[in-house]
Amino acid sequence: MASESVFILLGSNLGNRESLIDKACVMIGEKCGEVIEKSSLYESEPWGFEAEQWFLNQVIRISTTMQPDELMTVLLSIEKDLGRDRQVKHDGYASRTMDLDILYFGNQIVATKMVTAPHPRLHQRRFTLLPLCELAPDMVHPVLKLTNSQLLERCEDTGKVRKFK
Repeated sequence: MASESVFILLGSNLGNRESLIDKACVMIGEKCGEVIEKSSLYESEPWGFEAEQWFLNQVIRISTTMQPDELMTVLLSIEKDLGRDRQVKHDGYASRTMDLDILYFGNQIVATKMVTAPHPRLHQRRFTLLPLCELAPDMVHPVLKLTNSQLLERCEDTGKVRKFK
């Protein structure tokens, strides 16, 4: 089976955020496919809800032979292994030890019960676009037909995002 290049957003705002992101990268590498590259770590204010701790975010690119739903199932189990509790929510958003989102599944347009790729809110979030542009500025969004750099230029999100350390 051919491997696919997949971009995943990692986010954490509970516990030792940096350590959790490192652990998630290792687990993804062990269970999902080879981690090809990682963006810098970014710190961003919570999006869609209030929280004391800001998020640490990173985008990674992996090479995987998994199908989208299979990959998402493993990513959800990694979130759970790292202490994610999906019960606590504020209008759909909550603080979390780990959040793993598939941003792009190659150039495919995926719409299943478990996975929508490209991620439906990717173009609305600076905390996603900044690290994504570090890895793939010229990649073209298969639905919006704009590069990630163009999406970042047009992004109306005013949330604070800064490189971490």
